[in-house]
Amino acid sequence: MPLIPEEPQIHESAQGPRATPASGRTAPTPRPVPGPRPAAPPRPGRPGPLRPAPPVQRTPHDVAVAKPGVPGPAAPATGAATPAPASASAAPQIQLIPASAAGALDAAEEAVDLLLESGRAPGEVLVITTGEHHPWAAHELSFGEAAYWAQHDAGDDVFYADATAVSRAASRPVVVVAVNGGSAAAAAEALPLAHARAGALLIVCGDPQQINSVLGVGV
Repeated sequence: MPLIPEEPQIHESAQGPRATPASGRTAPTPRPVPGPRPAAPPRPGRPGPLRPAPPVQRTPHDVAVAKPGVPGPAAPATGAATPAPASASAAPQIQLIPASAAGALDAAEEAVDLLLESGRAPGEVLVITTGEHHPWAAHELSFGEAAYWAQHDAGDDVFYADATAVSRAASRPVVVVAVNGGSAAAAAEALPLAHARAGALLIVCGDPQQINSVLGVGV
């Protein structure tokens, strides 16, 4: 006779998973799944560069003296401030930045940087040196005066000129003078011309006593 495989027998002692906990034992409480952690509060960022406040309108004889190497605020663009009387608006504000002849050019560079950061367009700034040429001017003059003055006429960037060329330079809203050497006569001639070329603001970096004696103003 063929052998019939025996069916597996289920013993009463073998039981499946219990639906309820055994007597005297409590079912373990399921641990909650941690949710997403709240985002950490953002770190405070670095404050942006503070823009200088517009300067107070001054008369030609009211001259501001800045701290060494820290130029003051630039004059606001045309139309940005409350219109001043015609007699006062014709004269530019004068700002002196005390500096030695060796440090005058660096002080002028810092003044230009601050002017640009405060919103001045590069084409609104003229820089004049009484001693050695600014490195940019020396480099551009190496290509010839025609190319050099063509950049002046374009009027789209800061222009650097020697004191002997001030009479040829056109007026700009802001003129920065670095009294970085040269003869006293050269400075005496350049400063009044620079004052005449400045439409809104004249910044002079150098010896305050020399500058005041040339411009005929006091502090």
